[in-house]
Amino acid sequence: MLKITISGVRGRVDEGLTPETVLDFARAFGTYLKGGKVVVGCDTRASGEYLKGIVFSGLLSCGCNVIDLGIATTPTVGIMTKHLKAKGGIVITASHNPNPWNGLKFISSDGLFLVPLEFEKMVKIYENKKFSERDKGTVAKFNHANRIHIDKVAKAIKRPRRRFTVVVDSCNGAGSVITPLLLKKLGCKVIAINTNMKLPFPHGPEPTPHNLKELSAAVIKNKADIGFAQDPDADRLSIVTSGGRAISEEYTVALCALYVRPKKIVINLSTSSLVDEVAAKINARVFRTKIGEIHVASEMKKIKAEIGGEGNGGVIYPKVGMNRDSLAGIGIILALLSESGKSIDQIVGELTEYFLAKDKLECQTVADAEKILEKTKEIFRNEKTDSTDGIKVYLKEGWIHLRASNTEPILRIFCEAKNEAQAQELLLGIKSKLL
Repeated sequence: MLKITISGVRGRVDEGLTPETVLDFARAFGTYLKGGKVVVGCDTRASGEYLKGIVFSGLLSCGCNVIDLGIATTPTVGIMTKHLKAKGGIVITASHNPNPWNGLKFISSDGLFLVPLEFEKMVKIYENKKFSERDKGTVAKFNHANRIHIDKVAKAIKRPRRRFTVVVDSCNGAGSVITPLLLKKLGCKVIAINTNMKLPFPHGPEPTPHNLKELSAAVIKNKADIGFAQDPDADRLSIVTSGGRAISEEYTVALCALYVRPKKIVINLSTSSLVDEVAAKINARVFRTKIGEIHVASEMKKIKAEIGGEGNGGVIYPKVGMNRDSLAGIGIILALLSESGKSIDQIVGELTEYFLAKDKLECQTVADAEKILEKTKEIFRNEKTDSTDGIKVYLKEGWIHLRASNTEPILRIFCEAKNEAQAQELLLGIKSKLL
């Protein structure tokens, strides 16, 4: 099965994501760009080099001049696309998906992912198979991307006044080299685990608390101040406190906002109310968008927001770049610890704990999904709702959000409350009303 969404293309290698599919998407992107300079990086999956050769072939056939970053994080590719004044960029990654998944993310000249209209134009070229054929392009290696990314993070924050002991778990992914280098630049004592890029992935690649037991143990063993976990392309960040507690990735954007103290924060509709709580503390205004990084980034650009992101641990900090960036998040959170003089346990302890329950409803057709959304609106007609993306209902106990999946014939359900039992009650309640 091939998944085509606003975030790019992904599938199981040699099944949904076949060599022909990868070649044609590279040719479609090259055709859409009308040739020119294109930056390419990949994460550490075994299929990365194999697919990179195919991507290069497609781009070269359209007259593109390829800048090869080798293994690079998604935010690094975004930063370098703009820095090198390229016409676009491609990241070969399936993000938090496990092996044997892989995929392609497409970046525009400003370092952001393609906006919906741009992406639709590129997909139409892919579907019509009307590819341009120009003089063959060139391939050149670029070896300074990590240094440039690290320097951007270091310049965007105040260098920590304390020498923190930090454990980082990069899941043997694209963050394995760049992240320890950043931490050393910030004056930290670094204990790096799971940074062998030849052996992806030592645990589930999504940086959720369930997958961070080894990191938690390493933080306790080394008496570290904090632990950081990344997904394979290092656009998402999770935290383990000095007490060894793996906290929800929903905390990441909220904690970063505490340091940045912005006037405007942009998050998606399913991100935790924790961000609203922090915004109230610092007198900031929260703007919510449809699900998807590009929707958040585009709104941030439009309203000149100082920070934003998504509840999956993805922080967008424009002073560094316009992609979700775990390295920017790491720098900001260390600066927060330094400026506050508090431990991460103390800071987290001062915030309300929210609980999120998730499920899905199978739908036969898009029309069926729309009927369920309309039924939800009718059930909650007397409550405050938001129809930006599906339907979100605000209740005294918390909130419920239903939205159609971009990749499957299902409706996703998110319910949040201030305790786990209430979150589950909201979930069971809405399912019983709809089924």
